[in-house]
Amino acid sequence: MDESKIFLSERDMPQAWYNINPDLPAPLQPPIHPGTGQPLGPEDLAPLFPMALIAQEMSMEPWIDIPDDVMEIYRLWRPSPLHRAYALEEHLGTPARIYYKNESVSPAGSHKPNTAVAQAYYNREEGIPRIITETGAGQWGSALSFACCVFGIQCEVYMVRVSYDGKPYRRLLMNAWGAECYPSPSDRTEAGRSILAEDPDSPGSLGIAISEAVEVAAQADDAKYALGSVLNHVLLHQTIVGLEAKKQFEMAGDYPDMIVGNVGGGSNFAGVCFPFVKEKIDGERDIQIIATEPTACPTMTRGIYHYDFGDTAELTPLLKMHTLGHKFIPAPIHAGGLRYHGAAPQMCLLVSQGIVEPRALHQKEVFEAAITWSRTEGHLPAPETAHGIRAAIDEAVKCRETGEEKCILIGYSGHGHFDLAAYDQYLSGNMVDYELPQEKIDAAVADLPEVE
Repeated sequence: MDESKIFLSERDMPQAWYNINPDLPAPLQPPIHPGTGQPLGPEDLAPLFPMALIAQEMSMEPWIDIPDDVMEIYRLWRPSPLHRAYALEEHLGTPARIYYKNESVSPAGSHKPNTAVAQAYYNREEGIPRIITETGAGQWGSALSFACCVFGIQCEVYMVRVSYDGKPYRRLLMNAWGAECYPSPSDRTEAGRSILAEDPDSPGSLGIAISEAVEVAAQADDAKYALGSVLNHVLLHQTIVGLEAKKQFEMAGDYPDMIVGNVGGGSNFAGVCFPFVKEKIDGERDIQIIATEPTACPTMTRGIYHYDFGDTAELTPLLKMHTLGHKFIPAPIHAGGLRYHGAAPQMCLLVSQGIVEPRALHQKEVFEAAITWSRTEGHLPAPETAHGIRAAIDEAVKCRETGEEKCILIGYSGHGHFDLAAYDQYLSGNMVDYELPQEKIDAAVADLPEVE
């Protein structure tokens, strides 16, 4: 068959999401209530999330059925294609076989609608008229805006200031789907006002934006909160990506020796790799799984594996994860979706167990890889996505040098059509690299909470 583009039919779409919790190589440490110091129960999360999502968050069932209404919306762009990157392989002169699972074909241009649609659906089923959220580079905010539009729900988004200013078209896309979008930190919340009082020119962070969104949602009788990454139920919804990919590799008569992608909170990479991880945990296949991140925000490679707040204002539960400290303010690099101080507990557990290998990359080498990709494969990737492409190119070059014929799968999380200002900076020679100094990490982690 033609491996350059492998499509599934709608009837071959997965009918259930894969829950990795029962297959993890060690027990996942529970979220902790910051006030009591005890593990969270469903009643603690009820002010923020619909009960169906709380149940998924804590579920130990290996499979959770996808509702029909969610499947109907998924069919607007799913199943997404699996491509063979022949042009890139030829350009590199590598014996490696490079594939990419293309999530840029969704209405919002990224993987984010896979969970946005599910979350909006469960909120609608419980009669919730309004959802509050935050967004970094804007992919999550635009995806949730789309999903809320589909299900007739109001959407309010707090967008990290540096991205709000630098990526106005993401904000306008949210507006086009009927959402309200505010720069964070804002003067609309106590959390935002306190940050602005300390630093009126704060570039913002995902931690700050989460604080604002959680504050608004917790104080509202008619609203719930939605998170685009990190939590178990979010990663669960994304597994449709890897489940489709497994079927497509069966069609191609191939199988990945290596999976690469980018991690900010961890949802897109979990989505593509979790369905393959069980085989590595069980010793059935020796798959190398590489999770990339920026050197400016090296959460998995240099962060501490410790309980921490998910937000700056200390409003969220404590999660066991790799963290740079909830007070950490990242440099305003262009991969806005990768500027989070923590990461998904499930992903961090796999890193701590040696199942997933983290790798930090400089943004200039990442953009170099993105340009190589666009000039061979024709797609302009998001800066976040380009981190995985960089790792894939590096590994393919190693194959050229050793003659090893590896099969590499890239989690292609989204396009870069709204990131042209960043590409302009790179192409004009004005982009600079930034590696986080150790003293900044030491200062940020000094405020980590004590958990017995």
